[in-house]
Amino acid sequence: MEFITVTLASFLAGFVDAIVGGGGLVLVPALFATFPNTHPATLFGVNKSASMWGTGAAAWQYAHRVKMPWRSLWPALVLAVIGSFGGAWAVTLVSPDLFRKALPAVLLAVFVYTLVKKDMGRQHAPRHTARRERVVMGVLGFVVGAYDGFFGPGTGSFFVFAMVRWLGFDFLHASASAKLLNLASNMAALALFISTGHIWWHLVLFIAIANVAGSVIGTRLALKHGSGFVRVAFMVVVAALILKTAWDAYGIG
Repeated sequence: MEFITVTLASFLAGFVDAIVGGGGLVLVPALFATFPNTHPATLFGVNKSASMWGTGAAAWQYAHRVKMPWRSLWPALVLAVIGSFGGAWAVTLVSPDLFRKALPAVLLAVFVYTLVKKDMGRQHAPRHTARRERVVMGVLGFVVGAYDGFFGPGTGSFFVFAMVRWLGFDFLHASASAKLLNLASNMAALALFISTGHIWWHLVLFIAIANVAGSVIGTRLALKHGSGFVRVAFMVVVAALILKTAWDAYGIG
């Protein structure tokens, strides 16, 4: 029964994550509820190892169907890895409690801003020169990658929002690029978990397959229905993240 529960959760997480990010909102609570006595780092390692494959599958599909800004993405990918390692190192020195309490307010601001700006992200209109876009995306990769390594919830959604808001991408192109950056930061964090032995290989294979299956379906839906569909999914996921993070930080929802 435990195996079935986390496998289904992994499938749903892959589906959600492929569209707009936020798969950890589904899989991480399922893992903690199913294995309450397991070290948290091990469960985070299992989550990352599954989501990495789902995110990779989504990134592969997007890259073949959506025009990707590769010249801006490559340096940002490197910086996302560096940022993620730095964030993971920082969490060994500094408590993330401040982030935990501030996150619901930050997510609420993102939600309200996106709701008010009804046309934001509906049209793909990059607003910077190629050089400036590389700089901005590099900064985003490093900063959000560091956040992913340090704390993590909502990383994919932050990547999407930042690209829509500051780069002028539509939600579909932002989600496609976010998958690659999120994959890079996930791989960096996963390397840390594996090196410290926080991984369950016997469980990873099955939930990774389920995550990929959900990811494939989610990506196809996003590609079929376009930016309007991704925008709605983004709003739903951010709303859920606000409730989840508020409950975790303050015991309210």
